[in-house]
Amino acid sequence: MSLHRPTLRIASSVAVTVGTYGVAFGAAGVAAGFSVLQTCLFSLIAFTGASQFAAVGVVGSGGTPLSAIAAATLLGVRNTLYGVQLAPLLRTRGWRRALAAQITIDESTGVALGQVREGTVAMRQGFWLTGGGVYVFWNVATLVGASGAHLLGDPSQWGLDAAVPAAFLALVWPRLETTFLRVVAAASVLFCLGVTPLLPVGLPIVATTLVALVAGWRERG
Repeated sequence: MSLHRPTLRIASSVAVTVGTYGVAFGAAGVAAGFSVLQTCLFSLIAFTGASQFAAVGVVGSGGTPLSAIAAATLLGVRNTLYGVQLAPLLRTRGWRRALAAQITIDESTGVALGQVREGTVAMRQGFWLTGGGVYVFWNVATLVGASGAHLLGDPSQWGLDAAVPAAFLALVWPRLETTFLRVVAAASVLFCLGVTPLLPVGLPIVATTLVALVAGWRERG
């Protein structure tokens, strides 16, 4: 089966852009008191950037391991929703299902769904290429950041935190083809901003699914 070149280009650009942000996580992990090995294992096993940063942030600010796990879990809930949506597309079994679960993240889901016009094969390739690419680059970057943490200073000053939302926005934007979809997207953003001061870390972004549910129900009605 040949690779769909446009999908490969998109997956590669997303993988490099998002994977580079792993440098910041590597540095943040060591700064929070984790060893280089612990930080790298965190990326290898957990591999969900927002959850990793949340857990490290809680530990770094003096929180308990239980609090760190709770924060990371809340942010990881959305990956479960992605898995439910992608399961009919991927149709994986055995070890491939475990591998697919490991790389089911914002970016692999976004690229896969963004290839819907190109067909099922392109969607599947988008998922595997993006998820696998981000995994490799993220872990290499984590090692670099953790190993050179003492030379990198405060990673929050680099502006790399803008890379992930910028890449995701680039994936979503072309799909907002109608006024209805643009209104739903804008309403989701406003809703998320509105509930952020009221809900624990991780829940605001998950709660925006309510906007989509209401919008979908009203459109059908």
